[in-house]
Amino acid sequence: MFSVIFPGQGSQLVGMGKEFFEKYELVRKLFKQADDVLEFSLSKIILDGPKEDLDYTINTQPAIFLVSYSIFRVIKEEFNINLDNAKYFAGHSLGEYSALSSAGYLDFSETIKLLRTRGDAMQNAVPKGEGGMLAVLGSTVEIIEKILYENKKNFFVEIANDNSVGQIVLSGKNHDLSKMIEFLRLNNIKNIKLPVSAPFHCKLMKKATEIMKKEIQKTNFKDGKNILISNVTADEILEKEELKKLLIDQIENRVRWRESVINMIDKGVNHFIEIGPGKVLSGLIKRIDKSVKINTINNINNIHEIKI
Repeated sequence: MFSVIFPGQGSQLVGMGKEFFEKYELVRKLFKQADDVLEFSLSKIILDGPKEDLDYTINTQPAIFLVSYSIFRVIKEEFNINLDNAKYFAGHSLGEYSALSSAGYLDFSETIKLLRTRGDAMQNAVPKGEGGMLAVLGSTVEIIEKILYENKKNFFVEIANDNSVGQIVLSGKNHDLSKMIEFLRLNNIKNIKLPVSAPFHCKLMKKATEIMKKEIQKTNFKDGKNILISNVTADEILEKEELKKLLIDQIENRVRWRESVINMIDKGVNHFIEIGPGKVLSGLIKRIDKSVKINTINNINNIHEIKI
């Protein structure tokens, strides 16, 4: 039993998807459709850079979706591999949009527009330089939650991503993160400040939530083919209205990726197919459970390795 999963921000690189773009007409059509919808050349930024433009959140989010969705379509239509037999579709943060569009809940053009708006809203929810994110390595959610609770009067920091065993990402204002870094240093807990310009998945994203709430409420979601797993609940999404609410909640809430993977495994999944640039999620899953099978699909040769 397998699940199809899609990566989030941080997996992007200039030239991603180029092999698919050059070989398949359907991918060239999708790239052109994205450019037409957005009224600028996202495809040029993806294929040629510069990296600074691709790394700008307003571009990164629709770009990763476009590449992930294009590869998904190639697997199904050029290789005739039936991914609709997946037990679940899931994605990490913006990857959740790749999952819901690939599973038929949302039209491709609508998804591109939503992610452009989402990227802009999240980038501008906090003034540049005011907030950031911090990866904590080798600890547990329980330990970090205890630290945050016991020090809530000294600094306000939130867990943004529970990614895997021993990898937790925190969000907050930079002055609070500095205090957290010092606390972790004194307690010999390894941490790395991440090269991002905004504190995603925390209460500082309130302005982004307000913008996306209006956009999502007026978006026409369809009846999809597969069951989605929510980042917010780490469980199945069972109806369209719940899907809308969870996509809105996702912006300020923790991405519960570790729990999502464990839940899928507990419900019988023993094979994950990661579709999109990079192999971040494959690495996280290996840390969660070494016994499951993983296919990472980011080039054409990878597709030949899929056996379902």
